[in-house]
Amino acid sequence: MEEVRVFPLTCAVQNYAWGKIGLDSEVAKLVVGGDPLAVIEPDKPYAELWMGAHPKGDAQIKDNRIAQTTLGQWIAHYPACLGSKVKDAFQGQLPFLFKVLSVNTALSIQAHPNKELAATLHAQFPEHYPDNNHKPEMAIALTRFQGLCGFRPVDEILGFLQAVPEFHALVGRDAAEELRSSVGDEVQTSQALKKCFSKMMRCEKKVFVDELNELVKRVTQEGAAGKDTSSSNGDLLLRLHSQYPGDIGCFSIYFLNYVVLEPGQAMFLGANEPHAYIHGDCIECMACSDNTVRAGLTRKYIDVNTLCEMLNYKPASACSKIFPCVQDPADPCVTLYDPPVPDFTVMKIQVPASVKDYTIASVDSASILLVIEGDATATSAAAFSDVAMTRGSVLFISANESVSLHVTSQSGMTLFRACSLL
Repeated sequence: MEEVRVFPLTCAVQNYAWGKIGLDSEVAKLVVGGDPLAVIEPDKPYAELWMGAHPKGDAQIKDNRIAQTTLGQWIAHYPACLGSKVKDAFQGQLPFLFKVLSVNTALSIQAHPNKELAATLHAQFPEHYPDNNHKPEMAIALTRFQGLCGFRPVDEILGFLQAVPEFHALVGRDAAEELRSSVGDEVQTSQALKKCFSKMMRCEKKVFVDELNELVKRVTQEGAAGKDTSSSNGDLLLRLHSQYPGDIGCFSIYFLNYVVLEPGQAMFLGANEPHAYIHGDCIECMACSDNTVRAGLTRKYIDVNTLCEMLNYKPASACSKIFPCVQDPADPCVTLYDPPVPDFTVMKIQVPASVKDYTIASVDSASILLVIEGDATATSAAAFSDVAMTRGSVLFISANESVSLHVTSQSGMTLFRACSLL
């Protein structure tokens, strides 16, 4: 059945506890849009939609005329569908995993290893690090999206050390002084920042729990008295503490940038970049890996020593974490999110209401297409038959195949497409 190179997918849903509940979740809404018979449980979290061929969530092929039942099996039979460059560069594997995330409570303070560290961790602790691949990733906001990302500028961290005595107690006077006197010297600042962060993260549990309880009590009282608690980052502290009481990750807000993405804005997370998603819905694309080193705001396995050793201790402003997107010079409907890694590129396709026939151009890579808004009939010489596309529909498109959309919705369409542009 190799002549069929474009087909719809049914994608895996992950019900992690941090996901938005029932139909509050963008993931759940997309699942129902793509399959009206899908049952959404009103009190269950719908955290992630996985669109790809990862073994923990291999997409099902929606057409029973195709012998293979999953996308992973189909690619293994027909690796040429990846495109010759992608097939050779990534050993016949789809190099990316495309996702939608609906975040209700914070995800763990985490970072993803580079390829070298991933191979070492996987060899030593395969139960915690399931593969040997790196995991650069990009988040593109669908709704207002909040996260922590990268180390704050040093003057902001020093400001918190001064204003938050409980934070200063965990870092210690010597490390705090070292950070203060390193200002102006990039190498020394990086070393001092590592010392401060590691000192806090390796604190004895009783010590940090006592300090955290003291801090929460103080901020709560100040807030009740009508005082401004912003010098202690009070609102965010109380929010995270209510989700993860007694967790060292609550103090990470004094080290890491608080980043808010408006819809369409993105952040790119390269290897060793500390981050945590806090709330909102996003499109996410990443290298095909599930490797995560965690150290707080989680009930999963935490690996503080590995995290502290691997992190990128380069302070930078919150606004520098917003990844620039560019207009595709060949198509005014396409916005490109093209990160500095070969594994993936994401395109946002905005078809205006005035356009009723639109062609998804061919690229020299397999791609996955997701409809966020709008309706169309999709036709392709490489498909069995026309495919009805609605909100939540997912389509696999083999390399060098184009798809024609006849748009039937009045207000145009919004789609996202993931591929690898080598």
